[in-house]
Amino acid sequence: MNTERLSVRLETVAKYVPKGSRLADIGSDHAYLPCYLAKNNTIKRAIAGEVVLGPFQSAQKNVMAEGLTHLISVRMGDGLEVVQPDEVDCITICGMGGTLIVSILENGKDKLNSVTRLVLQPNINALSIRQWFIKNHWELIEEEILEEDGKIYEVLVAEKGNPSKPYNNIDMETGLLFGPFLLRDKNQVFYKKWDMEKKNWQRIYEQLESAADSEQTLEKKEEMLKKIAMAEEVLD
Repeated sequence: MNTERLSVRLETVAKYVPKGSRLADIGSDHAYLPCYLAKNNTIKRAIAGEVVLGPFQSAQKNVMAEGLTHLISVRMGDGLEVVQPDEVDCITICGMGGTLIVSILENGKDKLNSVTRLVLQPNINALSIRQWFIKNHWELIEEEILEEDGKIYEVLVAEKGNPSKPYNNIDMETGLLFGPFLLRDKNQVFYKKWDMEKKNWQRIYEQLESAADSEQTLEKKEEMLKKIAMAEEVLD
């Protein structure tokens, strides 16, 4: 992977960045995504944000090597700290857990006023992002699930709008867990992911069966049974 050719995961993210965007790519790693978008004339300019020194230096090096310092500003800082208010209109955050992505958005809420689109790629726990969208008036407009190098990723795209719209014709709890767009499409990767999750929940349930019956154990068992039933219904 380099600035010419992205991984399938980042290529999927790239196609949802609107043309002419002022982008902030948070946790930019080697700045592959902003470099690729700048070279393909998709973005006006970009900020590549990185909190860790190694990747920050690597991003700086790549941006300089590509001759893109006039378009891409590489900044070191935590989350949306690297962005000034009204500086960007599209934010990408890729390759982290859903909970961490949510905390970045939550802590940087004052930077989101000018933002019209979020493209987020959680490695795990996309549910927490969907829940955050609902609470914060962001409407999920597209989702994709894909597999690359044996790992399964989800990409979530949102704009300001009616957060309950994608859930109109489905059970909200099911939609939040599995993804309203992914439920409609149900591709091979979707089946693979949730079949693995179901087996995992069944394993946890079996372990709990042999544990002492505390209130906590009973609650957890109930939760597992509920999730297993939801998965079975969806996979059916």
